[in-house]
Amino acid sequence: MDLVLTDMVMPEGMTGLELTEQLQAMKPDLKVIISSGYSAEIVQGGVTDQPGIVYLPKPYELETLAKVVRTQLNQRSRM
Repeated sequence: MDLVLTDMVMPEGMTGLELTEQLQAMKPDLKVIISSGYSAEIVQGGVTDQPGIVYLPKPYELETLAKVVRTQLNQRSRM
């Protein structure tokens, strides 16, 4: 797995950031795109300060998603 696309709001009380932290603990070079329609959640969650994580605000166009995915996959690993 090279990239995860997740929403910030997840079922069962888990956030996209918590999911990301768990997955990156197992695979530190994992790239992540977190999307949300609630910008306040992203700022409060500190997502924009995390290495390897990109915030993609909703709504977005398919072309924007494709560009963000390609940019993330082209980034060098943190290791």
